[in-house]
Amino acid sequence: MVTGEISLKIRQGFILIFLLVVALPILFFSIGKAYYSSLVEATENTLEAHLYSILAEVDFQEDGIGMPAVLLTPELNRLNSDTVAFIYLNEDKQWQSESAISKEILPNIMPLHAGETQFEKITYQDKDYWQLSFSVISEINNTSHNVAFYLLKDDLALRDMMLGFRHTLRDWLIIMAFAITVLLIIGFIWSARPLQRLDKEIIAIESGNSDEIKGTYPVELQKITQDLNLLLNSQQRQKDRYRASLSDLAHALKTPLAVLKSSPLATDADANEQLDRINVMIEHQLKRAATGGTDTWKKQTPIKPVVDSILNAMKKVYRDKDIHFIANVPNKSYFLGDKTDLMELIGNIIDNACKACDAIVQIEVIEKQNTSMHMLSIKISDDGPGIPEESIKLLTQRGARLDTYEKGHGVGMAIVNDLVQSYQGMLKISDSDLGGALFNVEFNYKQN
Repeated sequence: MVTGEISLKIRQGFILIFLLVVALPILFFSIGKAYYSSLVEATENTLEAHLYSILAEVDFQEDGIGMPAVLLTPELNRLNSDTVAFIYLNEDKQWQSESAISKEILPNIMPLHAGETQFEKITYQDKDYWQLSFSVISEINNTSHNVAFYLLKDDLALRDMMLGFRHTLRDWLIIMAFAITVLLIIGFIWSARPLQRLDKEIIAIESGNSDEIKGTYPVELQKITQDLNLLLNSQQRQKDRYRASLSDLAHALKTPLAVLKSSPLATDADANEQLDRINVMIEHQLKRAATGGTDTWKKQTPIKPVVDSILNAMKKVYRDKDIHFIANVPNKSYFLGDKTDLMELIGNIIDNACKACDAIVQIEVIEKQNTSMHMLSIKISDDGPGIPEESIKLLTQRGARLDTYEKGHGVGMAIVNDLVQSYQGMLKISDSDLGGALFNVEFNYKQN
């Protein structure tokens, strides 16, 4: 659950970074376009200012148009300037600025109404220029003439300014992206620290090293930790009550049963058989009360220490039989459940195998897991006479009586069957390669 929250945080962080990667290029091009538009507008305003300066200095004479040798606008006096000016009289060129002498350029002549201004981008000999056109009507020799003023500015100057701006903008956006990414990473790590601590506490509970969540957490996680502790405490109290009630009931029945066993009623064979059956059932329930039962909160119980402990006990119990035990149990394999349940489950099967075998008992644990599932298989086999096919079917049949089989497969199998079913597992009984019976207990768990 907490791991899922951390994964959600990671996904959100990647989404923010992705949006940042998408947003910054859009921001780069948007700002660049806006800046270029402002440069064009500034160019138009500059050319208009130059136009007004020329209009103030133009002299309409009888023989044409006169202009001073040096204009008030410095850009029009320089030979290498990117700004040039022309004056046309009835579409004939009458004057050009000093800056146009060294340039091979002509304006785009167009018909204009008197007082009309036109600003546009033109191309002349594969070069781009911004042109401002203006037309007036003037009286020369008592005749009206159309006088057109053309001012041009090389677009290369705008592009150089634009290129420099883009380089500066790019550098600052890279710095900003790096800074935002670092802040996002720091913010994620900082916000994920309580989740990581909570995840470690939950893992400790699952592994059986702790019984509750004890850490102090932010307000956002306090409700979760309180609910988890309530769930754990409630489950433990319920399990304790179940064990106590079942144990009290079984012990309460053992006293009157002992009285009946010592009474004359026990001399009757049929009655004695039924008393023995009741005694077996009571022992069964006492063992069930001692087991943990399936936990809502499954703990990770290492399997190898449990198997080693059981085998040490079996070697002592069946010392006279000189059984050879073959155990193949990975060190890191674990059972998602209570340790007492695992001991009861494996212990009963191994005990039955020891009773039925001739000389060999083999235990093999196979564990497989991926991102979604954790599969556990516990195989216990012997070299005894095996179990008849009809008995195998009865052993695996739901609701069948499991306390009447010979060769050691007795009441313990009832406990095994109950435990396997309580953990949603599967018990398979077949013939082993050793010649006897093979008990295969399989569990499939969904990963958190």
